[in-house]
Amino acid sequence: MTDEDITQLLHRWSAGEAQALDRLTPLVYEQLHALARRHFRGESAGHTLQPTALVNEAYQMLVGVDVEFQDRHHFLALASRMMRRVLVNHAHARNASKRGGGALHVTWTEDLPSNDSALEADILSLDAALDELERFDERKARALELHYFAGMTYAEMAEVLEVAESTVHSDLRISKAWLFKRLEAA
Repeated sequence: MTDEDITQLLHRWSAGEAQALDRLTPLVYEQLHALARRHFRGESAGHTLQPTALVNEAYQMLVGVDVEFQDRHHFLALASRMMRRVLVNHAHARNASKRGGGALHVTWTEDLPSNDSALEADILSLDAALDELERFDERKARALELHYFAGMTYAEMAEVLEVAESTVHSDLRISKAWLFKRLEAA
């Protein structure tokens, strides 16, 4: 099926057609699973939450949300944001059960040097940094999410964010540098 077919099914589902969701699910499942694998990139092997469980939790949240999806990219961007929320909630729950210790660690390596000074941050610090960036520049925070977590191309991000590709390049360059400094200080 094409992106247009998926978009039509998303529109029909948003309009309340239950059969559209039944047809949509197998079409987007692998894309959701790929998103989950991106979210787990760099996680420790002993993580108690697995990609399939992350897909299932995020999917349940998506089914219950009252949003009119614009297209496949919008759907995947929202799915990625929900996966991030699930991971953050999971990390909070684990930390609470350990009385504040043992935060889950993520290694943030894309486009960064892989040496002793490479940026390593736990998922809670990453979430806090993205939330902080979002407070003063929502578009740059969304660009980071779409790039790293949703795995979107620059063209796809430009479409979702409704900006030019050159703006996406600029936003990502600035926000990556800001995130690196913010997490390095933490």
